[in-house]
Amino acid sequence: MSLLFWGLTIGTLGKVIVVLAVLHMHHSLVKEHRIDKKVILSYRQERVLTFIGLILITLGYLLEITFYGEIDIICGGVSCLNIIDNHIYNF
Repeated sequence: MSLLFWGLTIGTLGKVIVVLAVLHMHHSLVKEHRIDKKVILSYRQERVLTFIGLILITLGYLLEITFYGEIDIICGGVSCLNIIDNHIYNF
């Protein structure tokens, strides 16, 4: 695995950790019930946007890794079976 792969992986993990921290903070604030309904609605909207961001970060990571040739996500038919067989027999 190349230095580029590790750089992309570590960068993506950092972004995912930030997203998870935001989600945890929002969950904690909503659970306290010391804030009004308008703020709770705002946090719920932000939570949806945060999940969308997490999905986009993950999808972008997979596309970058595929583009740079570290993994082969797009396969079909026999080529997919060969990839699966190679992974099974290498363990």
